[in-house]
Amino acid sequence: MRINIAKSASFCFGVKRALEIVFKAAQEVGRVYTLGDIVHNEDVAGRIEKSGIKKIGKLKKIKSGSLLIPAHGASRKIFTRASRLGYTIIDATCPMVKEIHKIVKEMRKKGYRIIVIGDKDHDEVRGIAGQLKEKILVIENINRIPLARIKKIKRACVVAQSTQNLKNVLKIVAILKNHVPDLEFFNTICRPTRTKQEEIRRMPLENDVMIIIGSKNSANTKRLYEISRSLNKRSWWVNSPKEIKPAWFKGARSAGISAGASTPEDTIKDIVKYIRSIPG
Repeated sequence: MRINIAKSASFCFGVKRALEIVFKAAQEVGRVYTLGDIVHNEDVAGRIEKSGIKKIGKLKKIKSGSLLIPAHGASRKIFTRASRLGYTIIDATCPMVKEIHKIVKEMRKKGYRIIVIGDKDHDEVRGIAGQLKEKILVIENINRIPLARIKKIKRACVVAQSTQNLKNVLKIVAILKNHVPDLEFFNTICRPTRTKQEEIRRMPLENDVMIIIGSKNSANTKRLYEISRSLNKRSWWVNSPKEIKPAWFKGARSAGISAGASTPEDTIKDIVKYIRSIPG
């Protein structure tokens, strides 16, 4: 059986950069804390914990120590409160997420209402929303657009969570344009996400079986799986070799492999090795 691996599989630029900052801090700085996970992957989270960085549930006053901001970013309140409580900030926010923060703040100053297309409970969306004092409108999917509220808006700026499905985002924007007289849309879906999605719209049609690798709490991996599954029902989402069932490959001549932006290369290699070991 032929195995085809997506060129974009494994870490994106933002995750690589964040992890470089994390492990450098673990070696060079004293006490380092994180609010939640740096990236959404259990294996990576385990490595970070072993490096000595401590995950905490909430901020509290300390004599000394650093707070590491994850790749997904954080609200302005977290930055302010952490500094007030004695933390030194180490900011590992992805530059592409920082760009979204900049757009949101600049457009709000110009008088535009801010609309974010994304998962409202995701760390990145919370961070985007937390750049402003007032509440922003978050639209999660095309079936949950609050048109009654939208119709009252005269000027709106629309941005997207960087790992959203581009096709879905454009459909939502098209609906919003019918109801908001002055609407500015910024396509803030990052290049690595777009590349991964371009590949995942092609690979399921070229392979008998698709394996999508990544943690179940990874939003971008979920998106890859959803797209793949819509094109090829023999698509499976796993995070380790032990989750794979040999029966999935029965009669298959080819298997495509893709992986989320926070999936380590070692995990991909282990899964490929396991698939190669399955009797043909």
